[in-house]
Amino acid sequence: MSEATILHFSKALADATRLRLARILMDHELSVGEIVAVLGLSQPRISRHLKIMAEAGLLVSRRDGQWVFYGAAESGEGRDYLDAVGPFLSRDDDLGRDAETASRVVAERRSHSRHFFERHAREWDRLRDSTLGGFDVAAEILARMPETSVAADLGCGTGGLAKVLRERASRVIGVDNSQEMLARAREVLSASGESADSVSLRIGDLEHLPLADAEAGFAVMCLALHHLPSPERGIQEALRVLTPGSRFVLVDFEQHTDESLRESAGDHWLGFAPERIEGWLSSAGFAIVENTRFPLPSGLTLRLYEAEKQITEE
Repeated sequence: MSEATILHFSKALADATRLRLARILMDHELSVGEIVAVLGLSQPRISRHLKIMAEAGLLVSRRDGQWVFYGAAESGEGRDYLDAVGPFLSRDDDLGRDAETASRVVAERRSHSRHFFERHAREWDRLRDSTLGGFDVAAEILARMPETSVAADLGCGTGGLAKVLRERASRVIGVDNSQEMLARAREVLSASGESADSVSLRIGDLEHLPLADAEAGFAVMCLALHHLPSPERGIQEALRVLTPGSRFVLVDFEQHTDESLRESAGDHWLGFAPERIEGWLSSAGFAIVENTRFPLPSGLTLRLYEAEKQITEE
């Protein structure tokens, strides 16, 4: 990095508010409203500082429907600079308090999602099916699933997909953060003759999976990523729990603008641009095998990504 580049970034960070922004946005991608809540400053003031940092290459922004999110630069010299100064920012007690507040804001996102599914567990299958319009997403997943001893259904909901995965897996591990969803899943699986030995249901967040490293030989995350506070972290966790060379199938909506789904379906993100998903998969350590588009009658579009956990040499 040249002297001129270092000076460029240093000037962009030479403000107490921008130091606070750098500290919280290195850890989390936050909406402008969330940033205002964390720092306790006016939106015009926050927006002015965000603009300076984004134009300098220290931050990136992303529009999601009516919301705009900001996060630290993900690559390039801007990221290198932030990584270099990050340890110094982490030692400041005042900046540390901002980071704690930001973490609480993200935890509130997670709590909101969990409470939504606690309330709607009994009607979730109907809500999901109305969105899919008869599209058999389970069949598409099964067509790409190899025979395996252990499959992981990440965001298993009411257990319907876990039941299908048993056709190719000796044992399925289903993970969800809603107790009500898991209770419904137990009913569904018990009615189909599955035992706790064949399908293990575990409570947990997808960004912190209750699975050991390399515990699964196949993993799927179907229509769950857009509910996560930190989608990139969910993909990283999927990689962690897979054995090297195993396949991961991710199904989610392509980016859209239907704001009604935030309330009717508990969606946090309005889908994702394909290049964003592919970037997260590649950064985590997956090799992308497939990216297929499925338009739905509702006007939404599903994307199915198949990826393989790369084998790294020790």
